[in-house]
Amino acid sequence: MRRQWSRRASLSASLKIGDHRGHCRTPEEEESYIPFAQDSLVRQWNSMQNVADGKQEKSQTPIQRNKYLLNINVGGKLFQIAYKVLARYPVTRLGKLALYTDPVKKLQLCDDYLVQKNEYFFDRDPSIFHYIFHFYRSGVLWVMDEMCPSNFVEEIEYWGIHLKYSQRCCRILLEEKRDELSEYLKIEKQLEAELEPLESGTQFDGKFLGPFRKMVWNLIENPYSSVPAKIIAVMSSFFVLISIVGMTLSTVEEMKNKTGKMWMEQMEMICAIFFTSEYLMRLISSSSFKNFLRAAFNAIDLVAILPFYIQILFENLDDGDMQYHEELHKVENVSKLGKVLKLIKLMRIFRILKLARHSTGLRAFSFTMRQCYQQVCCLLLFIAMGVFTFSALIHSVEHDVPGTDFTSIPCAWWWAAVSLSTVGYGDTVPDTILGRMVAFVCISFGIILNGMPISILYNKFSDYYAKLKAHEMSQSLQLSRRIRLKERVLRKFSECWGADPRYYR
Repeated sequence: MRRQWSRRASLSASLKIGDHRGHCRTPEEEESYIPFAQDSLVRQWNSMQNVADGKQEKSQTPIQRNKYLLNINVGGKLFQIAYKVLARYPVTRLGKLALYTDPVKKLQLCDDYLVQKNEYFFDRDPSIFHYIFHFYRSGVLWVMDEMCPSNFVEEIEYWGIHLKYSQRCCRILLEEKRDELSEYLKIEKQLEAELEPLESGTQFDGKFLGPFRKMVWNLIENPYSSVPAKIIAVMSSFFVLISIVGMTLSTVEEMKNKTGKMWMEQMEMICAIFFTSEYLMRLISSSSFKNFLRAAFNAIDLVAILPFYIQILFENLDDGDMQYHEELHKVENVSKLGKVLKLIKLMRIFRILKLARHSTGLRAFSFTMRQCYQQVCCLLLFIAMGVFTFSALIHSVEHDVPGTDFTSIPCAWWWAAVSLSTVGYGDTVPDTILGRMVAFVCISFGIILNGMPISILYNKFSDYYAKLKAHEMSQSLQLSRRIRLKERVLRKFSECWGADPRYYR
């Protein structure tokens, strides 16, 4: 009975492997028959085998050299490919290996060569080489979804195979996965840089007062470096909130008396002193004055303290009948200098942006806006188009109605903007049936328009916030491990009472 040939699941279902008959074949048969990574040929491989071991193996299993097949060992798996098949692709690595006659050039293409077995060894991934092997047999490069795109591209570039040999569907999917992976790595890098300080402590080495400036820099810029740095960060957020509350209470009627004004001014002075000292400490500890002025957070700190000093300067220069504690809400009784002073006082509202320095949520929101600026710009463009379109429609329908508010297209802009946002104040409404139909279409368009980007922005914000929070928690955990407050308290307690600290753990 004829001995059956063994089969193996592979990329080519019709490929016969494991032929152990050992009969002689013609060159055409040798070209059509190629074993596919036989397990019997997978063994521990070393090019520096002993000659005695080689002789022993030779005596047990005679080696049959075949001038029509090229023996390739990829990561411990043996492949055999016909020279004529490799010669079809002369620009590839294996094609050059099959065409070169100079042994020196051949050794430059592989990692090692075993003379006894006539095998060329390549220290590459054998699982991906299965697809390379199938490419030489069929002329088509297949790409599987479960493979890492970067690793696959790196492997085919090593073997000198271009991606154009793959199918168009596989190539499109691979390029999409590569773009997604690169975008993911880019965002991860930007998220890590979002919480990292603009400067590092190593930049102070060899500079004037380097150790002192590094210590000040850690206190101000790195809240996870020590306990005092964390306290300063908490105090900064606390003074920002106190300043905003004070500015809000200064507009309350009950706080406009002499006592209330005095308390508000003292509170404003204390906050301004703290913000000024914080800004100066950052300026002193900065390694580059140019980079310090370019930083956005430093510009916010400067805007937070400038109104206080500009207000003092303007009030001292104002020699009119306006007193230092005179209210500025009566515009008709103040001078032009008082109007500028009122605008400067309003700039104190920007102090709330200082919270973004220590708030993970605000940083995540800012990062989301920067990453999704294209979607946001498209949303604003669609809103503007809707406002102009529906304001023109409602004006053309309602302008003949007596006593209508839609006397012109600019007058209808407010109604269109309110309707698109689905707020609907009701201060301006259409009177005709056709105008109400236009209003219904406008509101429906606003619902669809507002619903599309909200989910995208919210999902990205949630993702960025979770990643920033995890990075922040890892830094906080490192600080808590360095502090070990509980162990220190137990140790002090044991020293005072003479007890064993392990008893309280």
